Amino acid sequence: TGHHFRIFYLFGGPGAPPNPPRGCCPNIGGAWGAPGAPQLQVTISWEDFEKIDLRVGVVVDAAPFPEARRPAIKLSIDFGPIGVKRSSAQITEHYRPETLVGRRVIAVVNFPPKQIGPFVSEVLVLGAYNERSEVILLRPDTEVDPGAKIG
Repeated sequence: TGHHFRIFYLFGGPGAPPNPPRGCCPNIGGAWGAPGAPQLQVTISWEDFEKIDLRVGVVVDAAPFPEARRPAIKLSIDFGPIGVKRSSAQITEHYRPETLVGRRVIAVVNFPPKQIGPFVSEVLVLGAYNERSEVILLRPDTEVDPGAKIG
């Protein structure tokens, strides 16, 4: 009952599992994450989607993260009424820390904190993978207030 949304997971991108979960798609072959590779389709309910807290934030600080296993940038992001949160983002192919300050980003703000080496990442900044599996950050087309909810 109710509305359903289809969420597509593309395996093989940075941070994604290298293979689909066991038994999820026995008839799908190909190299996961390769351009033109099949995508897994998972249907979620409206109630599941509402659990994801997506917000607009403004990067207030950005610094290299040399301790990370893969090249990354440490971000401090202002989400207005919910405060400043930190994130580690593997975005060094297209971004330098000094160009990120003041940029609006979109993030999931209700994941549990994740320890990444000596750093605790509190939010997941969202991006799209290009054909080389490099992350291109998502952002709103026009300025909205920090902390604006996405839905």
